[in-house]
Amino acid sequence: MLTSLVASCTTAPSASLVSSALPDERLSLAAPPATPASQANDDRIFAATRALKDTPRWKLAQSDADLRPAPLLRGFSCAAGFMIALDKAPHLEQILTLMANAETGRTSEEKHYWKRLRPFIGNDQPICVSRESNLRKSPSYPSGHTIAGYSTALVLSALLPERSAELLQRGRVIGESRIVCGVHWASDVAAGYQAAGAFAVATLENPTIRALMPQAREELLALQAAGLRPDAERCALEADAAAHSPFSED
Repeated sequence: MLTSLVASCTTAPSASLVSSALPDERLSLAAPPATPASQANDDRIFAATRALKDTPRWKLAQSDADLRPAPLLRGFSCAAGFMIALDKAPHLEQILTLMANAETGRTSEEKHYWKRLRPFIGNDQPICVSRESNLRKSPSYPSGHTIAGYSTALVLSALLPERSAELLQRGRVIGESRIVCGVHWASDVAAGYQAAGAFAVATLENPTIRALMPQAREELLALQAAGLRPDAERCALEADAAAHSPFSED
């Protein structure tokens, strides 16, 4: 599927971004908290964010849990200042698909190396997604959703440098949504930001990705010129979430 996706664009070289091309974060990330003292801050933030159940911030976390390419990219529309439609950006879709596939393999290695349990395991505290999902089978550290969201923000920032601050803020909020959701510890998310940065550097240096970037920027500029504005209520919700980080809230 990945090969056919890239081959569908005659201007793109063959796919070459593989998991092994991304840095091995088992070497660069610190181990997750392993003692009661080091775990205390994670416990405090998890407990505090359970009070957000059924609030607008909770609903944003539910929305941010959807990593399908179209909704993930659409979720950056407020940050970009215009509606981003995946079906209007095939070169950008190729970039994100190549990156996602490489990240999935590398992140899985890291998760199964540390084998950290999710925060909702062993208690009945609310989480923003179904407890019947496959989350129990996927270890918690580092946060894969955070890696996906923040690395996407970094790629979009390279394509739209004039909106980089807004895009990176949105990437941060996607990671924080995993804390609000109750499916990741805060330290999982912090590690996810670090891993995403390393992965994005490797992605943007990849020859296949570099060849796709000019067309991807043209696609985004065409969407910007089309003038479709994102939903104001959604943008206000994202802005409020950005102003109230679970890392800094008491």
